[in-house]
Amino acid sequence: MATSNQKREKDACDLLDADHRAVKKMFKEYEDLTQSKSRTAVQKRQQLAIEICKELTIHAQLEEEIFYPAVRAAIRETDLLAEAEVEHQTAKDLIAQIEASPTVTQEFDAKVIVLGEYIDHHVKEERNEMFPKARAVKRLNLVAMRDTLQARKDELTAAAAVPA
Repeated sequence: MATSNQKREKDACDLLDADHRAVKKMFKEYEDLTQSKSRTAVQKRQQLAIEICKELTIHAQLEEEIFYPAVRAAIRETDLLAEAEVEHQTAKDLIAQIEASPTVTQEFDAKVIVLGEYIDHHVKEERNEMFPKARAVKRLNLVAMRDTLQARKDELTAAAAVPA
């Protein structure tokens, strides 16, 4: 049992939350870039939007393939998971629209900003509700799951880096 002086070992929730923080930083950078209309800023926005979409797609796949099924099997209240899955689908729809857009327009910027707001809401629910419930289930080995998630993330990231 960990005492207050001992640090808890990093687990699956920590890995997922690190992704959350990284993408939040990218959204903030995107919003900052919307203040400039220079060609360089527009190009950076488009590149950043594609990077955000890639990171969110990989993250969602990790949650859907590994984290959500394990949590669903371990907890009684699965309404949070159903809601999270619906939120993922809505985010995927916005991601597809962003990725299909050939140019950065006001509508493009709006979609990226709305996606950021949507993800922020989703993250708060996971951080405040789902993660504490998952951590409360002793039979759910979140430390081992962290390693599984990291290995899968490495695979997906490598696959995404290969040009089609």
